[in-house]
Amino acid sequence: MDISFYDGIQQYFGESSTKPCQYSPLVLAYIGDGVFDLIIRTIILDMGNGKVKDFHRMASSIVRAPSQAKIIKSVLGELTEEEMAVYKHGRNAKSATSAKNSSIIDYRVATGFEALTGYLYLSNKLARALELIKLGMERTGINPLQIDKK
Repeated sequence: MDISFYDGIQQYFGESSTKPCQYSPLVLAYIGDGVFDLIIRTIILDMGNGKVKDFHRMASSIVRAPSQAKIIKSVLGELTEEEMAVYKHGRNAKSATSAKNSSIIDYRVATGFEALTGYLYLSNKLARALELIKLGMERTGINPLQIDKK
């Protein structure tokens, strides 16, 4: 029997007593950032063997606030009420850090995207997160496999 990534972690290391809705939006964004990064890295690896620095460059161009903001903005109309509430909670959270290479608006929108991704992951709804990410990438033309390696 196959188990999900999150189920496997819980099975081997113990279940969390905290429900996804109990985490702060910034904690959800923290895990969501890692989940999104893993998704993009996995897509890039489908290219086959290559140079790690090229893989890193391709992933970094997508796992950043402006790209994440574009993706989530393109799928806002597809979100359920629950998903929209999580997104808005993350978007409106006051972070101690600030945007490095993006506007504060993109940074906040991206934080909402990451919070939603983290919430879906922790809710064992990774398929829904993948569906939204794929749809957003299609609508925005963001495709890790089409990014120049140079």
